[in-house]
Amino acid sequence: MSVVGKSFEASSDPVVAYTSSLTTKQPPLQIDQNETLSNAPLAMMHGAPEVFTFGDNFIRAFGGKRILDIGTFTGASALAWALAVPDDGKVITFDIDHTNYRKFGVPIISKCENTFKKIEAVEGPAVENKLIAEGQAGTFDFAFIDADKQNYSNYYEKCLTLLRKGGVIFVDNSLWNGDVCDPKKRENPMCGAIHDANVKIFQDDRTYSALLNLGDGTHVAFKK
Repeated sequence: MSVVGKSFEASSDPVVAYTSSLTTKQPPLQIDQNETLSNAPLAMMHGAPEVFTFGDNFIRAFGGKRILDIGTFTGASALAWALAVPDDGKVITFDIDHTNYRKFGVPIISKCENTFKKIEAVEGPAVENKLIAEGQAGTFDFAFIDADKQNYSNYYEKCLTLLRKGGVIFVDNSLWNGDVCDPKKRENPMCGAIHDANVKIFQDDRTYSALLNLGDGTHVAFKK
């Protein structure tokens, strides 16, 4: 029996459905934002609600205030983290194209001015961001990576530099529908890049880590 997948997928395993139903908690703003599942193009890219709840819990547990969000899409992940941080918190979300964020995310998120103002949307390649050059290394509490898979290892390195000691990285889609388990499927560049990032994180002595069967796979790394 496979238990890989996002809870909103029609083919979701009953174990996934059960555990997610007893994990996911969403306020009205997130429920409204779920409209993207039916309206946005490539809606399958929408993050799993159970992963957002898990990340929200982490941020609240250690009082996270400064968040990196790599891969905006419709803004669902940025919204989750903005709801988790306090009023003086900041979520910086990166994407090469914010069309879907402006069309599907902003009209809903902006209904709550207090939440919306915590989000800074940066349009452009995250691997080219200037945060490190600006002296912001070691100042972020949490990072969520869910963008182009072939840059996963590069995003991980950037985020690790920007995180403080004790900061946490979540790498989404780390199981890629289970394909990473099959050496033949890892010949696909995206699948191979995810596998390489998983191995890199596992072997990295700068972090403590665990690869979890949550959503489409969530690799969690804690900076030492």
